[in-house]
Amino acid sequence: MIVSRIAKLFLAFTSLYFTAGSPLRPRATCTKTQVAVLGAGVAGIAAAEALHNASISDFIVIDVNDYIGGRLHHTTFGKNPATGQPYTIEFGANWVQGLGKPGGPQNPIWTLANKWGLNTTYSNYSAIQTYDQTGPVDYVGLLDEYETAYGSVEKDAGQILTQNLQDRTMRAGLSFADWKTKDNMHKQAAEWWEFDWEYAWPPEQSSETFTVINFNDSFYQFSEDNNLCTDPRGFNYWLKQEASTFLTHNDPRLLLSTNVTSIDYSAKDTVTINTSSGTCIEASYAIVTFSLGVLQNDVVSFNPPLPAWKQSGIDGMQMGTYTKIFFQFPPDSDGKFFWEKGANPDTQFFLYADHYERGYYPVWQSLSAPGFYPGSGIIFVTVTAAQAYRAENQDDTTVKNEALDVLRSMFGKDNVPGPIDFVYPRWTKTPWSYGSYSNWPPGYSLEMHQNLRANLGRMWFAGEATSVSYFGFLQGAYNEGQYVGEQVTQCVDKKLFSCDDEPHYENLKGDTTSKRVLQEKNGWLVDSTQV
Repeated sequence: MIVSRIAKLFLAFTSLYFTAGSPLRPRATCTKTQVAVLGAGVAGIAAAEALHNASISDFIVIDVNDYIGGRLHHTTFGKNPATGQPYTIEFGANWVQGLGKPGGPQNPIWTLANKWGLNTTYSNYSAIQTYDQTGPVDYVGLLDEYETAYGSVEKDAGQILTQNLQDRTMRAGLSFADWKTKDNMHKQAAEWWEFDWEYAWPPEQSSETFTVINFNDSFYQFSEDNNLCTDPRGFNYWLKQEASTFLTHNDPRLLLSTNVTSIDYSAKDTVTINTSSGTCIEASYAIVTFSLGVLQNDVVSFNPPLPAWKQSGIDGMQMGTYTKIFFQFPPDSDGKFFWEKGANPDTQFFLYADHYERGYYPVWQSLSAPGFYPGSGIIFVTVTAAQAYRAENQDDTTVKNEALDVLRSMFGKDNVPGPIDFVYPRWTKTPWSYGSYSNWPPGYSLEMHQNLRANLGRMWFAGEATSVSYFGFLQGAYNEGQYVGEQVTQCVDKKLFSCDDEPHYENLKGDTTSKRVLQEKNGWLVDSTQV
């Protein structure tokens, strides 16, 4: 009787076990490695290079895309009238920002761009003409007025930082410096040129203190020069070449087109990464370089769920959207393009002040200017934040027609022909990014940011968003990837190094950021008060 019952139970169990799709089916053996680097953007490649430089070769780099670069993302567009071949345009990052000074510190991105012979052209921000809905109107002088006010904001931010005072919004700081824009659309356009175009958020939603820190550490430490990539191989060329110094062609350690769906960091000695194809990787350590937008939108699940202090650090930082909208136009019968008529041939930028909406198709940049793609007929306009979300949620035809209406207000209704080609990305809707780059909001302290940076056991985090000094910049992604790669190196080789966790703060009190926390352990790698 007992045997009969056991037999029935056995048959029931085996029937369940071998049912197709059964959760009891044994899973495949995971690929094992010392370090899994999740993401092959700038931070991921920098982290992998740090491992390689420490003679650690047992690592795997994983990325959902079929290329190295992440948000260094280009595409082909239009047609070169001379060759019939398309041009290369950048949907993502476009500039090396803050190049460096002779005999002084160099931006690592500029160093690497030069190392690999990347073609770039200097962006001359003085080569600008200004417009509103009536056509050409000269309000360039407002840019100087803004910069005078910004100088006062810099001093104020320095006092806030050194005297442990409460941070304020950049809007409050500018208003305190007597820069007020509410009733002046020309001023609003000038402010957009100076602020939103850089940070992808308006002053109301940006920290005064950390915005100034961010600006100082790139543009005063290195230089205020910016170069735009004009390389037909794409802006990510330098990164691919740098990766080729330690990753061979078809290297099995580089897993592209591989979508990570979940990360299990519950075990004491391993982190398990699961992919959408059903494969898994078991690593002694993992370096997560996903964009802030991915972390904020629960694209990847974590087991156990991220602790409250970590999730708060992630959710507290902002992800911005910076959308470039590209047009290619035919030339007139005289071989010129409509924006070149009556303009200085070296003009690179055209600033538009809409009479109703701030940031409405405001900055147009010619790629037909000397040093870029002369004769291409390509011009692009940039929108950010709410205007970028609006454009992304509209169909292409609506956006194209709205932008053409702006151009016809600027240059004359009868002077602007229909475009030959038109395209723009939708970064906020891109699941592997969910935005363009990060921004530091008001009320977000250094300790909150350190919670974003901090590791969870053997799972580490790196990216432009984890950089205090360079959030939003390529140099931030590179430095953070390099830093975390070096930290994990110490953990892998415990015989030579100590393996220390990054600090984190489970209970943040209602005080300000005192000088006692302005330390390297909290990501304070550059003393902005001394730059």
